[in-house]
Amino acid sequence: MEKKGWDEFEIGAMLRTFDGAVRDIATTLPENRPYSQSSSFTASVADWRIEKPLFNKDYCIDCQFCWVYCPDMSIIARDKKMIGIDFDHCKGCGICVEVCPTNPKSLLMFPEQKDEESALAEWPKKEKKDQAEEPKED
Repeated sequence: MEKKGWDEFEIGAMLRTFDGAVRDIATTLPENRPYSQSSSFTASVADWRIEKPLFNKDYCIDCQFCWVYCPDMSIIARDKKMIGIDFDHCKGCGICVEVCPTNPKSLLMFPEQKDEESALAEWPKKEKKDQAEEPKED
C-alpha cells in the first residue's frame, strides 16, 4: 500500500498516532513508542530548516522552558535535564531560543550547515557582573 501525502487525505480523516492500544504512554520513552506510519513522528522534517538551534550545556540551567514551548517536541530531556535536540523533527522555528532565560542563551540559532564545534567556538561569553564600587569616604 502506497503512503498518502499530507494533502491527499480526505477532509475529516483521523490519523492515529500509535499502532494498536498503548498503555502507560507517559512512562514510555518516545523512542520506544509504537508510532503509526501516519504519525508525524515517523517522518523527518529536517529539510524544512534553514537555521537550527544548537545547545551549549555550559550555560543551561535546566529550566525546561525550551521543552515546554517547543511546538514539535524536539527538545530531548531526561530527568528534567536538557540532553539535546531531535533534529529529525525540529523545523527551526527558534521558539526554544526565544524562551531561554540564560545570559548568554544556552540555545542559539545557527545556519543549517554550521557544525556544532564551530558554533560552540563562536558562542558569546558570559558577562562578568561588575561588583558595585565601595562607597568612598570623604
